[in-house]
Amino acid sequence: MKILRSVDEVRAQSSAWRSRNLKIALVPTMGYLHAGHLSLVQQAREHADRVIVSIFVNPTQFGPNEDLDRYPRDFARDEQLCSQAGVDAVFYPEPAVMYAPDHSTWVLEDSLSQTLCGASRPVHFRGVTTVVLKLFNICGCQLAVFGRKDAQQALIIQRMVRDLNVPVELILAPLVREADGLALSSRNKFLSPEERQQALNIYKGIQQAKETFRQGCRNAAELIAPLRQRITDAGGKVDYVEVMAQATLRPLTAIDQPALLAVAAFFGKTRLIDNLFLEV
Repeated sequence: MKILRSVDEVRAQSSAWRSRNLKIALVPTMGYLHAGHLSLVQQAREHADRVIVSIFVNPTQFGPNEDLDRYPRDFARDEQLCSQAGVDAVFYPEPAVMYAPDHSTWVLEDSLSQTLCGASRPVHFRGVTTVVLKLFNICGCQLAVFGRKDAQQALIIQRMVRDLNVPVELILAPLVREADGLALSSRNKFLSPEERQQALNIYKGIQQAKETFRQGCRNAAELIAPLRQRITDAGGKVDYVEVMAQATLRPLTAIDQPALLAVAAFFGKTRLIDNLFLEV
């Protein structure tokens, strides 16, 4: 497995692979890898000949009072996990490699990014779309794999690829949970034992909503209210609990089209997200 730190190194490796007609898959990450990330690598290996994992804590997707400096990092561990998972190359750049000092060009998605995390983190998705397009351009991949846990991000990237005619096939891989149901996240390490138990109420509330939907409920408010109450009763602070149309990420009152039940909540200082895709 190769560790590549510069744009030129990645492009040279990608060019060598493409000259042999090898299909390249990219798995973009911010590191501190867990089983959810490794499931994306597995999907990439099944659909491509070579796999690049990028590990880059992207500063432009963090707001001024967010956890950029605190975000967990452990490259030695990430490198070992990538090697064990059969990754062919890791792109591990410094911020100066990805952004010039006078960087002033952004990729903006102006519809799907306005709600949910986009409302509470106004610069977040501008940073995401910009860095993802840069990674596509640097890595020369024909395929990229993203997880459904970051549902809004995945839908925004799908829209960017469509609107900008980016020649990259996208795979959206299933959300991966811990044995007790908590959605896997690099930020879970910040939860105290008590907060972690409290956070399970997100999953329990989603399961309750899933069953209510299965039984025929199509009223968004009836799905939202018990989940919101469960989080609050457990000591969490709700950022949002919404049912949105998958096509527009705008709120639905009646679920008459493919929808997304999306949740963001704080337990202590840790912000967690989770979701459920609802198909009518």
